[in-house]
Amino acid sequence: MAASCAGSDDSIRVPDFHANWNFIMKITAAVATAAQAPFVMRDLELETPRADEVLVRIRGVGLCHTDLIARDQFISIPLPVVLGHEGAGIIEAVGAGVHDLRPGDHVVMSFSSCGTCPRCDEALPAYCQSFPGLNYSGRRADGSSPLKLDGQDISAAFFGQSSFASYALAPRRNVVKVASSAPIEMLGPLGCGIQTGAGAILRSLKCPAGSSLAIFGGGTVGLSAVMAAKIAGCHPIIVVEPVEARRMLATEFGATHVIDPKAEQSVPDAVRQIAPAGVDFAFESSGLVPVVEAALASLGSHGTLGIVGVPPKPEDALSINLASVITFGHQIKGIIEGDSDIETFIPYLVDLHTAGKFPFDRMIRTFPLSEINAAVKAHHDGSCIKAVLIPD
Repeated sequence: MAASCAGSDDSIRVPDFHANWNFIMKITAAVATAAQAPFVMRDLELETPRADEVLVRIRGVGLCHTDLIARDQFISIPLPVVLGHEGAGIIEAVGAGVHDLRPGDHVVMSFSSCGTCPRCDEALPAYCQSFPGLNYSGRRADGSSPLKLDGQDISAAFFGQSSFASYALAPRRNVVKVASSAPIEMLGPLGCGIQTGAGAILRSLKCPAGSSLAIFGGGTVGLSAVMAAKIAGCHPIIVVEPVEARRMLATEFGATHVIDPKAEQSVPDAVRQIAPAGVDFAFESSGLVPVVEAALASLGSHGTLGIVGVPPKPEDALSINLASVITFGHQIKGIIEGDSDIETFIPYLVDLHTAGKFPFDRMIRTFPLSEINAAVKAHHDGSCIKAVLIPD
């Protein structure tokens, strides 16, 4: 059991980090020690917040495909590492430079961004020019780690948080305050997978009312896109997904048509039976090259394909018929985090959920953090759409 931070009382503000260089607290975390290997629960030491950081007691953290590809070294992050990048919880302490948050605030943590580059200035922090280093390096921007295992630094600060843990540190820019009336244990996936799917439709592609849309993949990201497409007023909303239970849920979330790709000789032909001229927008979340090609072939004139799925291999590539792309004016758009500006978009999604228009919690199954390997198994075998880990 993790010990509570000595500064957890709501009236306490943690002084500047440099005045407390040796202050540490004990936490528990799921540690990735080797590619393809199970996570291991360990006791770790966590630093006090620096001036621009907050300390969050984790109440729930989503398990995302990105965590697993980082563990398995598709993302080259030094092992051992504490992963987790869909954390939500309650602030325990804030650094001396944080003046708009306080202990007791409910927050969702998301990705890191610098706040000063041209993309950040355009309110596009997901395309921050420092994104890879800030989110994938396993270190803070200055190269330090906030976590120690047996007295030695290990990789942390994954997406600025490393929230597969009882407590996590995050820069102020990563953290979004949400209403305390919202179900904090369920909100973590809004920080990545859910905002990616919803943001792709509402922000990246900006699908207008009445536009036709085909969504390829009915996992967390794809189903979030379905709910967003209903909010946007898209029609038809076509979901291509091999798992029957997910097709059924897609229909409940707003899909007007569903296609089982295993039952079709040609998925693009099946899409065109519904939308004869092809769709205005296609959204692909699997990262599988044949599925991306089918999505591209489903587009109508001047259609746009949005891609968010991570491919199985870094060298995977898409073959494009240049004459077709030119003739029909097709566009292909890579999407990160749904083009989200987290300070405005995550509270917007929370408000939609509160109003009953965005029931993302119906995708979620909870597991104790100590049972993270069971959650990974459920993720892989498809028995769980979205796993959320609750610290023991």
